[in-house]
Amino acid sequence: MRISILILALFFNHVAHAVLTIEVTGGTTGGQPIAITPFIQPVGMPPPAENITQIIRDDLHRSGQFEVAKQLPETSKQLDNINFPAWQTAAIPHLVVGKIEGTAQQGYHVEFHLYDVFKTTQVMGLSYQASNKKLRQVAHQISDAIYQALMGERGVFGTKVVYVTVKRGPQGSTYRLNLADADGANPQQMLESSEPILSPAWSPDGNKIAYVSFEKQRTAIYVQEIASGKRQKVSDWKGLNTAPAWSPDGQRLAISLSKDGNPEIYLLDLKTQALNRLTNSPAIDTEPEWISDGQSLFFTSDRSGSPQIYQVAVTGGTPKRLTFSGNYNARPRVSSDGKKLALLHSNGQGHHIAVLNLEKKQLQILTRTSLDESPTFAPNGSMVMYATGSNLAAVSIDGQVQQRIPASDGLEVREPAWSPFLD
Repeated sequence: MRISILILALFFNHVAHAVLTIEVTGGTTGGQPIAITPFIQPVGMPPPAENITQIIRDDLHRSGQFEVAKQLPETSKQLDNINFPAWQTAAIPHLVVGKIEGTAQQGYHVEFHLYDVFKTTQVMGLSYQASNKKLRQVAHQISDAIYQALMGERGVFGTKVVYVTVKRGPQGSTYRLNLADADGANPQQMLESSEPILSPAWSPDGNKIAYVSFEKQRTAIYVQEIASGKRQKVSDWKGLNTAPAWSPDGQRLAISLSKDGNPEIYLLDLKTQALNRLTNSPAIDTEPEWISDGQSLFFTSDRSGSPQIYQVAVTGGTPKRLTFSGNYNARPRVSSDGKKLALLHSNGQGHHIAVLNLEKKQLQILTRTSLDESPTFAPNGSMVMYATGSNLAAVSIDGQVQQRIPASDGLEVREPAWSPFLD
């Protein structure tokens, strides 16, 4: 059996073959107009490895909240000498100008300013020092700053995603666990196996990934450090070991085990290895998800005759059923504010991504495709990423912004998990 572990700190330049590309398929019409002029560079400066201007443009475009201007009335030569009447005539309310100077060897100084064109005032201005390898990260930080200034919530351009790819071949399938920037760039391979990899989940601090591996022809749950690649087997009971979910404090995992018969929800203390059984039912209880305050869990159970979402206190007790619309509701994933659940929903005609408003008890179906699975919230709660067919996709929580995220090389892509904020 073939298992290879790649230590990211030592093999950082190793790029996995799966390169995701994000295509916006709906939602840009009516977005806020904004212009990003080419960042100013000193005459004779060698071009940097990353095109910061284009990265920022692509970030804001993909959010679906902005209509990035393609035709510019002028390109700025100075950061503080703006021809506001020209931009007002073009009806572009916000303008970003910036500059970059330095070298790949000595590092770069990057600066940008965001202007309100009609008020003729600066909204914000920030500067950064960056190595050659950190230029793309700085570009995402600029996009996040612009997004927060204009949208009133944190941007997610500087976050990351993990996902599993499958390559089919005559000698069998190859499974890889990959880590990438939220825009699909900089993919890094964390694990390669000839056996399935399932259910990757981020620790709250963004430093570790828990996942299920079928090594040795049985399921086991591992926790792997992102920086070092070091991993530890944390659950290897007889039967199924599945669906790890981190507690908000990062001290415990909620998991589903069938060691005593049918699958039940257990709480595993990662430091002491103490195991506490939370549910007790002849039904299948699986796919736990912690609520943000750490006091209760959501999970999937067929105790009512079909898979539905339930909630139970971490101290135990009788679970409360939350979903009643449709004959199938599963894989609950909670938003960071604890107010919404993304889930997999069916009324008998395919599986779709839906969002349940926990306060209003309202269920909204977001997707029209019929092979959807594995929803995961963006850390700001604005979008849900999911697998559909052989690709990934994303949709805003109002259903208006849609993105298609295909992979290259004919790979199947599945099991996405969006990181928390990483600062």
